[in-house]
Amino acid sequence: MLTLYHAPNSRSTSIVQLLHDMGVTDQVHVEQVTIPRQDGSGGRDPRNPHPEGKVPYLTDGEDSGRERATVILYLTDRFDSPLGRPVGHPQRGRYLSWLMWYQGVFEPVAILSWTGLTHPAITHSLRDYDTAISRLAETLSRQPFLLGDEYSAADLLCSGPFAWFGESLPAPQPVKDWVARCQDRDSVRLMAASGQ
Repeated sequence: MLTLYHAPNSRSTSIVQLLHDMGVTDQVHVEQVTIPRQDGSGGRDPRNPHPEGKVPYLTDGEDSGRERATVILYLTDRFDSPLGRPVGHPQRGRYLSWLMWYQGVFEPVAILSWTGLTHPAITHSLRDYDTAISRLAETLSRQPFLLGDEYSAADLLCSGPFAWFGESLPAPQPVKDWVARCQDRDSVRLMAASGQ
């Protein structure tokens, strides 16, 4: 059985939400662990096999995956979920691009923007927060979700920081409206009610 290592109110919360969205909570064991928190609380959990003690971490027998984009892709492929896009699907490339864009571009520039750190090497390679937001707004001004008319796991991943940090992540109205659509889901309400 697959095992997801999860700490409540962390990056892994979105993966537990995905399990609910896909209806596979009975097929993935969720092992709740502690992690070091930014406020100094918590600590590394010896039960968590992640090399850095982080979450999410997914194990599948001898195989494993870390980083949310990887775990989301692994799960949507493994369970052939309509929230993903399988090999051969006409939106597969766009689906993969949004997952990797989030992990490799958006999250880093959002963190750098939040901390006030900047350097020409960063802006020349990753660009900046405003450029990243404009990519989202361009897409979302034409369609309700990143891949078109239907919500996908790419929306879950990319909208998460806006839901989590609220107004501290400035965004234009098309992005705010998209976040509201992404948050209007039973799985989101379930996660909030359970404190996960």
